[in-house]
Amino acid sequence: MSVTDVGPRSARAEKTRVAIADALLSLIDEGDLQPTATRIADRAGISLRLIYHHFGDLEALFREAAERETVRLISRVRPVPTDLDFLGRLDAFVEQRCSLLEWMTPVCRAAALHAPFSATLQAARTNATAAGDHELKRVFAPEIAALPAERRVSTVDALCVATSWNAWDELRMRGRSEVESREAIRTALRVLLGSPA
Repeated sequence: MSVTDVGPRSARAEKTRVAIADALLSLIDEGDLQPTATRIADRAGISLRLIYHHFGDLEALFREAAERETVRLISRVRPVPTDLDFLGRLDAFVEQRCSLLEWMTPVCRAAALHAPFSATLQAARTNATAAGDHELKRVFAPEIAALPAERRVSTVDALCVATSWNAWDELRMRGRSEVESREAIRTALRVLLGSPA
């Protein structure tokens, strides 16, 4: 086999792997939280055997899907400008965070079914949580720095929990609308950061 044979084959294989992962994610987005291999293959437009050819086990498929989900998530994130006043940053942060949390809900619910048995999904959740917490601390750095030292760690923990997907999902499961859930999170941030606005 020549070197020129390897390139196209690798490109085809990568394209098929991406198609399979994207098919899985699109089915989950539509509410099918545990799609079968047959449904994934149908959605990807490939034969069932190709799924097993490209992914030896569920963990390998989860890894590819987690990478694809990260790409999709990053494409939706716009860093909140830190030169805005507090209320400007608060509104921009809450608007974006809540939109992301609502969009992530199907994948998060599907991942929750498998995460206890998947190191890949546990790592993906840890990484996503860390990225979200980092953004919150970046956006509200002045307010966090102004907190009393003895309250800073516990307040940041409370802020991170209040803006997590788990908090969003709890609000939505209680029957709160997106608008009501967004306002609840905005209120939590405002109170925790000590603003009367």
